Amino acid sequence: MTRNEQQSAITRFDDDNEVGVLLTKPRGYRAFKTAFLLGRSSALNARLIALIGALPGEHALDIGSGPGDLARALAVRVGPSGRVIGVDPSPQMVAYATERTRGQSNCRFELGPAQSLQLADASVDVVTCTFVMHHIPEAQRATAIAHMFRVLRPGGRLLLADTHPTGRVLPAVIKGMARYAGRRTHDGAAVGRRADPLAAIDIRRYRETLVEAGFRTVDFTEVKPATGAILAIKDS
Repeated sequence: MTRNEQQSAITRFDDDNEVGVLLTKPRGYRAFKTAFLLGRSSALNARLIALIGALPGEHALDIGSGPGDLARALAVRVGPSGRVIGVDPSPQMVAYATERTRGQSNCRFELGPAQSLQLADASVDVVTCTFVMHHIPEAQRATAIAHMFRVLRPGGRLLLADTHPTGRVLPAVIKGMARYAGRRTHDGAAVGRRADPLAAIDIRRYRETLVEAGFRTVDFTEVKPATGAILAIKDS
């Protein structure tokens, strides 16, 4: 994926926009993610699903579902008696994921942002939101987490995950990418010199927000390759 293609895959919005950053090129995004994870995207999805403990017959929601890879894997895990809904604010991603999911009747995709979910209260057992939080406008993130809490049934589980680079190489790569971007994030903070791109994607920053939303258990885990995950449980 070329630098121009990578830039064209992203649409940025004003700071007060409720959507934030849209990824609009499904194939380009999948190619970039595959390259960044060294071809281990499927293995990562399997580990994340094992971490959240999705079970046959459960109802799952994948927020920021993108091209639908995690949602489809979840659909296999919950089986024909379960169901998976993928929600994404990008029409291009929803159309792409829907096309690739023909034949999986227990999995569908809907258009919408994380911070205005249309699902009913206490309607799902599992919520996943991976590589998404840093795309949501800063002012809307607590609202998004409140919606995740709302749609979960008592005892339901939430998995938040994002890039968690360790060692020397990956952190340097991410900082280099941020410097190359040379533009402002949807939060209005300059990338590079005036903002730490590693702090922006550190999923641990949402621990306090999760507790304030009502989650009783908030545990952080490093997941290979290069991913940090928080498992939060809604009190039963």
